[in-house]
Amino acid sequence: MNEFRFLHLERRRIDQALPDILEEALAAGKRVVVQAGSEERVEALNERLWTYADESFLPHGSARDGEPQAQPVYLTAGDDNPNGAALRVLLSGVPAAAFVKAGYERVALLFDGRDEEAVAEARREWIAVKAAGAAPSYWREGEDGGWARVR
Repeated sequence: MNEFRFLHLERRRIDQALPDILEEALAAGKRVVVQAGSEERVEALNERLWTYADESFLPHGSARDGEPQAQPVYLTAGDDNPNGAALRVLLSGVPAAAFVKAGYERVALLFDGRDEEAVAEARREWIAVKAAGAAPSYWREGEDGGWARVR
């Protein structure tokens, strides 16, 4: 059984918090798949990851770039895992329960706590993930941008 985390953002937007999550995973030697709800969102994230910091580089790609197996971070709107990722990050709008038994070391659902619809959706996904047999954990963004486990 994989670890399943719900990450509740309170200060930053998803596109601001995601690079930190990805950098931490890459530093730990993990490959990552990030799943967005649409191809348009994938393209927006692709652009954001190229420009989020002048002093940093986050190796990533999407289907548009080819050779997905060579990408340490792969961006997709589908449920594929062409780079053999150990970590899957789901963004608001992506159903989570299908990944409970998908073989990832960790699955994380990242959602914006300032968006009532995103919070309601995360609650529905929490229930679905538990019903699928997982014991999810809930993490809240701290003032310093780190994560604190709430339950």
